[in-house]
Amino acid sequence: MHESGFVPALIFSDLFRRCIANNMAADLLMNEEIRDREVRLIDQNGEQLGVLPIRRALELAEEAGLDLVKIAATAKPPVCKLMDYDKYRYEQSKKEREIRKNQKVVSIKEVQLSATIEENDVLTKAKAAVKFLKNGDKVKVSIRFRGRQITHQEIGLAVMQNFADRVKDCATVERKPLVEGRHMIMILAPRDLSKETKAGKNPEKEAVKAAPAE
Repeated sequence: MHESGFVPALIFSDLFRRCIANNMAADLLMNEEIRDREVRLIDQNGEQLGVLPIRRALELAEEAGLDLVKIAATAKPPVCKLMDYDKYRYEQSKKEREIRKNQKVVSIKEVQLSATIEENDVLTKAKAAVKFLKNGDKVKVSIRFRGRQITHQEIGLAVMQNFADRVKDCATVERKPLVEGRHMIMILAPRDLSKETKAGKNPEKEAVKAAPAE
């Protein structure tokens, strides 16, 4: 701190941002609720007004038609700011709503296959997986081995690899096929085609591929 009692601008600006962030969810003390004898005051433009008696700080708030809000209660002396508190809370609530609105909740959908699945069923399951992936969801692909099928896991692995190849234009294999008990499980995640397009790649037009010729 300088001898004049002012805090360097960069340090104070960072302190202010952290104080506001830490108190966003809390009710801040304001106006006559503030009982401190003196406070360090910031005006509505972010300028430091120095350490003032609480009475003078309240007078400045009233003259400006604003609230005196304590934003850093643990500082010595406490830091207060002149602001329109109702407007501040409204803007914060609006920002929080926008953040929640733009957040994409990624869910995991499941597609069940079998070691002896027929071609038509594979196509149907692949189309369902593509729909989920294009909606931004991950897809859990599972095969349940029945009876002695568990001794021929290579068959299930081939089914998984074939399925992943059919949807590769809109999916990436996030987790390779692994056996858990009597199940083989693979996780597919949506492919970010926008990044690939920017990188100069040309995605395939069809998302579901026909079965490879034997």
